[in-house]
Amino acid sequence: MAAQASSPVPPPDLDEIIKIMWGNEVKEEVFQRWKQGFKFSPDEPTALIQHEGGPCAVIAPVQAHILKSLINDCSPKTTNWTEIRQMESNRVSKLLIRALCEILSQAYAGNKYILVHMSDSELHDQKQPPGSPSASSAATSTSEAVEHQGAKKNAADHSYFHSQLRALSFECTEEVEAYYLERIDTLRETFGVLLFLYSVLCTKGIEALHCEVTDPSEPFVDSEFGYGSQSLINLMISGRAVAHVWNYDQDICGLKLKGVNKQCQVGFMTLLEHLRYCEVGSFLKNPINPVWVLGSETHLTLLFSFEKRLVSAETPSEVARRVFKSYDPEGNNFISSELLQDVMSSLDLVSDPEYVDIMRKKLDSENLGIILLSAFMDEFFPEETVTIPDTFPVYHYNGLIRSCPNNKVVYQEGNAVLLETNMASVLESNSMLTCLQTKWPSIELQWVSGVTPSLN
Repeated sequence: MAAQASSPVPPPDLDEIIKIMWGNEVKEEVFQRWKQGFKFSPDEPTALIQHEGGPCAVIAPVQAHILKSLINDCSPKTTNWTEIRQMESNRVSKLLIRALCEILSQAYAGNKYILVHMSDSELHDQKQPPGSPSASSAATSTSEAVEHQGAKKNAADHSYFHSQLRALSFECTEEVEAYYLERIDTLRETFGVLLFLYSVLCTKGIEALHCEVTDPSEPFVDSEFGYGSQSLINLMISGRAVAHVWNYDQDICGLKLKGVNKQCQVGFMTLLEHLRYCEVGSFLKNPINPVWVLGSETHLTLLFSFEKRLVSAETPSEVARRVFKSYDPEGNNFISSELLQDVMSSLDLVSDPEYVDIMRKKLDSENLGIILLSAFMDEFFPEETVTIPDTFPVYHYNGLIRSCPNNKVVYQEGNAVLLETNMASVLESNSMLTCLQTKWPSIELQWVSGVTPSLN
């Protein structure tokens, strides 16, 4: 089915979308940080660049999906960096569009794909053949409006932007892909990142957003610094605008707090877990593809590898650990002995009352009324064969130009080693290692350049 005509009114629920995005007031200085298109580094053709702090909440997940495609198109033994670094722009554009379509599909709520664009006559005029009557008349009307529009843009750029938004609806991602291929320049231009983000929000729908957002009073974009919230990051990574990074929903003192509900295509790790501000669940730590968004206190970067053995389907012991923890929402690493039968039943273990009583007495020999996670795992899921390699190459991406050596956005190559004993880092100067040790406690890294890349 062909795309519907552009709506004569702004996208559905635009006022609510703006409130979710920016709060009660759109601050111009914050809005300016988000004014950029999807542009690639001249030094790394497949790496997106970021000009100011803030839009990494969109740019980093999009970059993650681009890298996912690159990894799936290669094998660890035949990774051709020469080919990747000489990739033609049309192929790079297709990788970008594929990434955008994947993110939209994750957010899709089952109605239609809504693409937001700007109703600007200049975009149409540029497509008219030179000398045509429509082009001539359009040029006249456009020239008369330039001064007025320029004044509007300078006076309140965010007001001008929102007043020009229009929506197109599509039935499937194939139509979305075709639309973006025809209008790739709209993604590269000044408002490209914001137009895509608004498309994600409109495709998700205001009702679904309200169901998932924990605190509607907390906007997706910080009103002071312009950083994206965890809800926005989760929406871009998992398709759910939830505020927490653990698996499933958790009941904390009677309050239902929503988390990620399935294994994600790309993952997430954060320095904040080391600081005990959050707990990242296995659905994000162990994604389908070996690409992780890395969160510092203020910025998002990426770690990725072409070593596909770093990720896999959950092993039985990983499933058991996750299920056990679902009955331990406070993270105590133990459950009430009364819950043992529920846990065993959830894991399809023998859960006859007589057998459960025998195991309860064995696992709670001191009759304390609790079952320790370690004792449960030792009994039912003894050590499994580790399939992760001891050494593997990794790459780091930071799109923020000023954070890169020589202001060049390029992938930084490193070599990772998993040691036999945990070497938890407490060095504030090595936040990269500290962040990665939340997944691989024994990891050590050597960077080819000799310099540890910045998470900020």
